Amino acid sequence: MQTHGNIRSRADLDWVAAHCEHVLTLFSGGLDSSYVLHALAGKRCKVTALTVDLGDGVNIPDLQQITAHFGANLRVIDGCQRFAEEAVLPAVRAQARYMGMYPISSSLSRPVIAQYAVQLALELGCDAIVHTANQSQNSLRRLNGALAQLGYTGHYGTPYEYTAISREEKIEALRAEGLTRFQARGISGDANLWCREFESGSLDNPEAFWVPETLFEWTRPRTDLPDIEIMLHFAAGRPVAVDDFALPLTDLISAVNERAGAFGIGRYSGLEHLPSGEKVLEVREAPAATLLMDAYRHLEMATLDAETLREKQAMEQLWVREALEGRWFGGLRAAADAFIHATTRTVSGTVGYRLRAGAADVCAIRASSPRYLVDRDGWEKRAARLGASRGLADLMHADLEKVR
Repeated sequence: MQTHGNIRSRADLDWVAAHCEHVLTLFSGGLDSSYVLHALAGKRCKVTALTVDLGDGVNIPDLQQITAHFGANLRVIDGCQRFAEEAVLPAVRAQARYMGMYPISSSLSRPVIAQYAVQLALELGCDAIVHTANQSQNSLRRLNGALAQLGYTGHYGTPYEYTAISREEKIEALRAEGLTRFQARGISGDANLWCREFESGSLDNPEAFWVPETLFEWTRPRTDLPDIEIMLHFAAGRPVAVDDFALPLTDLISAVNERAGAFGIGRYSGLEHLPSGEKVLEVREAPAATLLMDAYRHLEMATLDAETLREKQAMEQLWVREALEGRWFGGLRAAADAFIHATTRTVSGTVGYRLRAGAADVCAIRASSPRYLVDRDGWEKRAARLGASRGLADLMHADLEKVR
């Protein structure tokens, strides 16, 4: 164990428990984070368990029961507003999809969680921050990367990086401590107001996987719904209203999740790379992300010139790559974000969709400062007259040159 930055095994965690005064753990109430509390229980260090609510809701009584069982203090922070403003809104503008396939999620949430963790650790004087990502989870490099970039000088990391403890072993250890709520290995999930994603269990093998319908909450299609229209309004690159109702960003996202999700819109399956090059399968649902990013692109197409759009697409991929690789607070993502933000000034208007089972059909694009034609025949006639007058002027100029 060195001075900081290298909690990577169960032995490292034991060293931290023996040498640190106050340890902050990231706590979801799940098996992995509960096992960490078990590992720290009864040691000399004080333990605070931090839960950051990013919009999926938290069961505070359950969290209190587990933390009290192991003598840890629970802190629950509502991070929805920061997440929406500082992560989701830039992601909409950056068209943040992994390889252009599906909306990114943990790449957005982990830096926000890390921010709250560092702030609370400094407030409480914690000399270690422990999270629970493992080798097959990309959250490992995203959390470690964010904690390093934020300048946290205490110990940080996860005991599961170099120590592989089976789910069954963790369940048995907690059962021996009197906690019997955890079950054998199944599908793991991560959720926030922007996206719900799933991995492991029946999703382990991309060559043959099945997704239980019960996993989905937003996108369970309702067969009793008639087709409807929804209008999404933007002002200077910001979603501001649904239909004629102005909403705060968090409420707007929730409203679109509900409206579009009811038609089964916004399901994705795809592979994502690990740092060592292997790929893992993830399944997710993100109806609001689907519509908001699509609508934003339509308004960009309506208001920005083609060359700016081409360059912005390159910046988008750079932005997404830096977020994916755990460099959220790095200078390169900040530079890409500044370019993207500079293009938002004219992105104002409304995009309408007709929602039907499994699909959202664009039915209206209305920009405040449009570049599109609304009367093509009229434009053709004006362009022809202008071209003809310019041609006549050129002929007259040529004749004058001959006379000279």
